[in-house]
Amino acid sequence: MNRNRGKKMLKVFLVEDESVIREGLRDKIPWEQYGYRFVGEAADGEMALPLIRKARPDVLITDIKMPFMDGLSLSKMVRTEFPKIKIIIISGYDDFEYAREAIEAGVDQYMLKPVTRAALRKVLLELKEKIAQDVQQDAYRSQFQSEMREYEQFSRRQFFEKVLGGGEISVKDIYEEAGKLSLELSASCYNLLFLCLQEKAGTLSDGRAERFMRRQEEVLHYFLRHPQYIPFRWNANCYGVLVKAENGQMEELTEKALEHIRQICSQEEDQMDWYVAVGRPVERLSLLSECYRSVNHYFAYRFIMPDLHLLTESTLASYLTPGEENNIGDVDPSKMAPEIIRDFLSRGSSSEIHDFVESYLQSIREALESRMFRDYVVLNIRFTVMAYMESIGAEQEEYVEEMDHKLWDINMKPSEVFDYFVDTLQAAVCIRDRRSSYQSGRALRHALEYIDSNYAMESLSLSSVAAEADVSASYLSAVFSQSMQKTFIEYVTEKRMEKAKKLLRATDKSSGEIALEVGYKDSHYFSFVFKKTQGVSPREYRNGKKD
Repeated sequence: MNRNRGKKMLKVFLVEDESVIREGLRDKIPWEQYGYRFVGEAADGEMALPLIRKARPDVLITDIKMPFMDGLSLSKMVRTEFPKIKIIIISGYDDFEYAREAIEAGVDQYMLKPVTRAALRKVLLELKEKIAQDVQQDAYRSQFQSEMREYEQFSRRQFFEKVLGGGEISVKDIYEEAGKLSLELSASCYNLLFLCLQEKAGTLSDGRAERFMRRQEEVLHYFLRHPQYIPFRWNANCYGVLVKAENGQMEELTEKALEHIRQICSQEEDQMDWYVAVGRPVERLSLLSECYRSVNHYFAYRFIMPDLHLLTESTLASYLTPGEENNIGDVDPSKMAPEIIRDFLSRGSSSEIHDFVESYLQSIREALESRMFRDYVVLNIRFTVMAYMESIGAEQEEYVEEMDHKLWDINMKPSEVFDYFVDTLQAAVCIRDRRSSYQSGRALRHALEYIDSNYAMESLSLSSVAAEADVSASYLSAVFSQSMQKTFIEYVTEKRMEKAKKLLRATDKSSGEIALEVGYKDSHYFSFVFKKTQGVSPREYRNGKKD
């Protein structure tokens, strides 16, 4: 019975100029018994190279002396092009110089002719084990790097809040803090993209939520793969991307980013709302706060123009400059619908209020000179905000108190409408955030209680905890990092590592037993994470080499 049936076979390719030896190895070695599949052969390196590129073997066996292209030259080329291929050199010469050159070429095994079946079996099984270990380590590294990206997000957000806020932070400090976060900021030109991704109301279910998260990951991974972009989380549903370019590249890099976002998100318009705003490029890091002001202003138009997904200086050109002769007859009623204000009250942030009000009033500024129209606008604002307050369960007295009794007389001057609108929204958003904070706190407490009781479950995930707390995974992720000053993954990993250290100190349980007890099905991955986070292996920690 073949034990390897059903298992993934490794591919092996043979290069040997002596046909008798080549055919003997090909036909007399029981490749499948050793876990291999013979995928090709060639008489010299020159003929072998295109065949190797096509077959992509896991193991290359090649003679060292061949016409046209010898085994050492072939090995060097293969090692450069396919660094993961394992190489076995076979040679009829017991010469140290050949062996030294083979080592320099990155060869894994050096075998002397005649190659016996037993010797080749031993080498093949050793390489098979080495390949399995490499694959496992790559998987661990990939998983850990994915988790580490979660660790980085909160620190990045704090960093960009400082840089974009226009506060007292020098260019020297920007570079120093960026260095601590391993962010390379040097470039000739900079720009900002702001991206909003949110599930549509009423469409959330387990399957759709997972699909939304996958689409969000697809969008963000593009920026993680290309060093010209630095993505960072801005709030629960908004991500920022710093675009770095050399002279003449900014337009191309920006367009590629927009095309990628458009391609992914336009497929899901029935399931999610998405908007992306592009700022005005600047040439200095110290001017990024100006770039932020432009992108934030454009971003506010997502509430005014809900069908316009790309918000740029170009797509908003007709709205950014007020018309010369606006009057009541020129006003588009759809731009003043109460739903626009309600939508902002539901999803907008306090920092966006000024830009939202400016964009809302932009096209009607001249029409506000009409007393009748001005009164209508003020009443529309007041009634819409009051209706929203009622919808979230806020009492009118709470709103009046928040406004500090500045309800304003309806008979106000055109110049007073802006400030009235800002004050009204500020009071409403403050009440909303206070209530949301209470609800978030309740959800977070529920989540923390659940994690503390179940962190040892291998299946514990952000999604499962979010479902338990009755909130979306993206919402819990944002609330968690904001309130706990660490990410969900970081918190769970810390809980698991603390328990593991106690067990290592107080028991003689094996690493495998401890791994299962703290939530890791794979003991090797547990050891990998332990060393990455604690600086020493579980065995070294137990023996007193504590970091």
